[in-house]
Amino acid sequence: MLHGIDVSNWQGTVDWAGHAEAGVAFAFAKASEGGDFTDKWFARNWNGMRESWIVCGAYHFARPKGDPIEQARHFLRVIQSAGGLRRGDLVALDLETNDGARPERVARFARRWCHYVERHGGVRPFIYTFNAFARGGHCAGLAEYPLWIASPHSPRGRPSVPRPWRDWTIHQYASSPVDRNVFHGSRQELTKLGFHPR
Repeated sequence: MLHGIDVSNWQGTVDWAGHAEAGVAFAFAKASEGGDFTDKWFARNWNGMRESWIVCGAYHFARPKGDPIEQARHFLRVIQSAGGLRRGDLVALDLETNDGARPERVARFARRWCHYVERHGGVRPFIYTFNAFARGGHCAGLAEYPLWIASPHSPRGRPSVPRPWRDWTIHQYASSPVDRNVFHGSRQELTKLGFHPR
């Protein structure tokens, strides 16, 4: 089982070398939100992970009332300007707010965002969400994408899995003082789910 963390601008400066020494093998950093917000710490985090030999992940915080294509383009541009994707890098869509949109619209937004990133970024995104949100129908049609489930009340590595998924890929099991995650598999198995140059 691999241990990971996820961070955003809320954490400020992250000691990536320290995390690597403590056994962190993978991480996700927030890159973008909506159609125009860029996390000001992202480039520093992206390069810090890379320098510490941590499997690099980037995530986009979805704003489902906006345009999914515009948001996907923005996300890929932010990664590009931080140095771009390399073999094995991971990406994720953080799907946890509906912005007042109906579940069908949220799910359609997510499918379109994922299809665009897969086609133009060359990588299949993870879906980060939590049980109640998925059970509300916001994740319909997303079963083909690996599930990163936020389930802090479940024992580590034993989250309950909402439909449409049958299994989890990453479990976020704690959120203090930093979000902690586990991947049930090896580093090689994790990077297989990441970017592969065509």
